[in-house]
Amino acid sequence: MIPYLHLWNHAVPTFGLMLWLAAVAASFVMDRGFRRAGVTADAVGMVAVAVVAGIVGAKLWHVIDTPADFREMGWSVLWDSAGFAWFGGLVFGISALLLQGWRAKIGGLRTLDLAAPAAAIGYGIGRIGCFLSGDGCYGIAIKPVHLLFFSFRPWGMSFPNGIEPTFVPVYPTPLYELAAGLLIGGWLWWRAGKPRVSGAILGEYLLLTGTARFLVEFVRRNPKVLWELSNAQLASAGSVVAGILLLMWVAMRQVDGPAKAVEAVEKTA
Repeated sequence: MIPYLHLWNHAVPTFGLMLWLAAVAASFVMDRGFRRAGVTADAVGMVAVAVVAGIVGAKLWHVIDTPADFREMGWSVLWDSAGFAWFGGLVFGISALLLQGWRAKIGGLRTLDLAAPAAAIGYGIGRIGCFLSGDGCYGIAIKPVHLLFFSFRPWGMSFPNGIEPTFVPVYPTPLYELAAGLLIGGWLWWRAGKPRVSGAILGEYLLLTGTARFLVEFVRRNPKVLWELSNAQLASAGSVVAGILLLMWVAMRQVDGPAKAVEAVEKTA
């Protein structure tokens, strides 16, 4: 693992470097999405504000999720390089984009639709920072898996030089999340290029990213809090439910739209 890059006389945290790269990638994808949709607002500025809001939300949720860290480290936990909670970043980031979309007169849902592919790709790239730094966001120790008449041991790796070292093979969950983020982002980018009712892409984003995080939590080290689920899984389940409800609402709008158009034509005939 490479927690720090030593350049000249400076130690550059790889987590922070990958977070910066994730923001750059998200800015590029969202800017291209704005251009494709004919939106003239400042996509790069919106991403910058959303990233800052997401970091603040991720740190605050981490404090709520793991109060033991706060009791041990005090307020310094807020600027520690480790401890970023996915759900807090999601809520604060979405709130920042909603506000900016409203101020730019784009519309909140449309702004979130345009931002969804960038958010998924940026999140995936940001997970490379977790992998390189070995900050503890990896999985549980590898154990043999028994399936029907077969037994096998999944591939794993240790993080002996990480910020939170582990010397036994564990699930490299940041790599799983990197793959999921890129796949989901690519899918949403393709979907966003077609005519859609506002909210459709956001609904798919909430559904897909929530499902991915819910599944990966089964091999993560996070403690279980309710029904043998972690806080992140409960938050992910909420994301999935919100995505399904939003897609149902979008589907009703798609049905009502043509019906109302036919009704209007009949009245003018």
